[in-house]
Amino acid sequence: MKISHKRKVQLKLNKRVKASSPARQRPVKSKPVAAAKPAAKPSTKAPVASAASSLTPKQQQVLEIVQANPEGINPKGIGLAAGQEDTKAASWATGALKKLTEEGAVERVQVAANKVIYKAC
Repeated sequence: MKISHKRKVQLKLNKRVKASSPARQRPVKSKPVAAAKPAAKPSTKAPVASAASSLTPKQQQVLEIVQANPEGINPKGIGLAAGQEDTKAASWATGALKKLTEEGAVERVQVAANKVIYKAC
């Protein structure tokens, strides 16, 4: 590779880095957010029901499979129950499981060093 080409590439990279540095970005002005009204006495079923309405079809399917297995189920078992191939069953379910654990609809239980099962809350 020619040295002149390397210099051009380095200059382009440096320009891109300078343009995206936080010191050069303009501050974003935000409007104050109005305080939300407190909910009246939340019930135990309300979080799961409200979470279920905002779920994608895949997340809803994963939640139903986890709820059908009260003793707990691993991600590969969830993928296989959903009809995925054996090789990609676990990776298919992990994205939806992450979102469900953040919302509190599913509980993550560490069984061993590398074994995890998921239970419905």
